[in-house]
Amino acid sequence: MSMWNAEVDYGPLALLLGKWQGDKGKDVAPEPDDVERNDYYETILFEAAGLTTNAEEQELIAVRYHQLVARKTTDKIFHNQTGFWMWEPATGLIMQSLTIPRGICLLAGGKADESGKLQVRAAEDDPEWGVIQSPFMQKKARVTAFEHSMFVDREELVYEETTFLDIYGSAFDHTDANRLTRCS
Repeated sequence: MSMWNAEVDYGPLALLLGKWQGDKGKDVAPEPDDVERNDYYETILFEAAGLTTNAEEQELIAVRYHQLVARKTTDKIFHNQTGFWMWEPATGLIMQSLTIPRGICLLAGGKADESGKLQVRAAEDDPEWGVIQSPFMQKKARVTAFEHSMFVDREELVYEETTFLDIYGSAFDHTDANRLTRCS
């Protein structure tokens, strides 16, 4: 079967496909002596990436995504993320791989619940779902864990994510949440 075959069953990832925009984003981030709160808008593009077979045993269905996030106050992009959402039909496993051009990559794993909500988690000490980061980030703003939940109801996508950090000498739960609507 071709990787680009339109006949692929995307299961719980099917509703993601398309372009989404939202301007209700809330970002809570650390500052050296305070907490920074930003309102933001964003665009996320989810594209069909098809079927992949690993070692002639595992089949994964993949959706590629690109997320651009800009502060409302400046209209400048402050977050640019790419990756894949993957689904293993045989087990129901959901995975999210992501890369951020700050020297951070991770692979998070989880499940979709009965309502279709996708939930994944990764941690730096987890042997299966891990975090990779540059030496600078490990010293200055180390990601210790990541949790992401996302729910799509036809024309609306809602997500919440927390990046657990060791930054400025203490632990900080960096949170982002938004509600987006389908554009195409």
